[in-house]
Amino acid sequence: MHDEGKAAATGTPATRSGLAACMAVASMTSVQLGAALAHPVMDAHGSFATTWARLVWAALLLGLIVRPNLRRYRREDLLAALALGTAIATMTLSFFVAITRVPLGLVVAIEFLGPLGVAALGFARSWRLVWLLLAFAGVLLLVRDRQGWSVDLAGFGFALLAGAGWGAYILLSKHIGKAFKGLDGLAVSFAAAALIATPFGLSDTGLRFPTDLALSTVGLAVLTPLLPYALEMMALRSLQPATFGILMSAEPGIGALAGYLLLHEPLSPQQIGGIALVICASAGAVISTRE
Repeated sequence: MHDEGKAAATGTPATRSGLAACMAVASMTSVQLGAALAHPVMDAHGSFATTWARLVWAALLLGLIVRPNLRRYRREDLLAALALGTAIATMTLSFFVAITRVPLGLVVAIEFLGPLGVAALGFARSWRLVWLLLAFAGVLLLVRDRQGWSVDLAGFGFALLAGAGWGAYILLSKHIGKAFKGLDGLAVSFAAAALIATPFGLSDTGLRFPTDLALSTVGLAVLTPLLPYALEMMALRSLQPATFGILMSAEPGIGALAGYLLLHEPLSPQQIGGIALVICASAGAVISTRE
C-alpha cells in the first residue's frame, strides 16, 4: 500500500491522475466483490458476526502495517478518528444486513443518498437541488411499484442507515486526511469500528469468536473494508474531489452487475431505471459543483 501511495505522488500529473482513477475503480470493484462473496459466510454465521470479524481483521492488519504513534496526535484528532470509526461501524453493519434482505445493486443505490445528502448541504436553495430530487425519484422506482413496496422494508431502512454512515464518513474523512500522517487515522478508526461492532458480533456468535469464522473472513476483510478505504484515501491525494465523485457514481451500477453475476439477483426494468437515475443524479451533482 505504501508503494502505491508513493507511485501516486510521483510522475506527471496525467500519470498520477490515471493511477488514482484506477485506484478508485479498484476500490469500488473490491467493495462489491467483497459484498457479494460474503453471502455464504453471513448465511453461516450471521451478518453482524461476519462484519465484526472483517473489521477486527482490518484493524489488526492495518495496525500491524502502519503502527500509528498515538502520542504524536492531539486529543481532538483522536476523537475525530473515533467518530470516523463510529461512522464506519454504522455503515458496514447496516450495509451487510441490508444486502441479506435487498438485492446488492439496490442497496448501493439507496445508500448513495448519504453522499448526495452531503452534497445537498452545499446546494442550499440552488437549482442543483434538482439532483437530489432526481435521486429520490430513482430510489422510489427501486422500492415501490404499482402493487406497493417491492423490497423488504427493514432492508430498506438498513440501507438508508448505511447511507447516513457513508455521509458521516465523507465529512469526517476530510479532517482525518489532514490531521493524520499516511494511513494512521484510518488505522485508529478501524480499531474503533471493530470495538463498536463487537457487541453486535458477539450477539450472533454466542459470546465467542469461532475459528471457522476467523479463517473465512481474512480475505473478505482485505476486499472490504481494508483495501477499498486505503485505495480511496490514496486516490484522493491525486484526484480532485469532483473527479473522484464522478467515478464513485458508477458504484450502484457495479453493485448491480456484481449482484447479477455472482448472486444471480435479477432486477426489473423499473429498478434498472431507478439505478440509472441515481447514477445520473450523483454524476450531475458532482459536475454541477464545478460551475
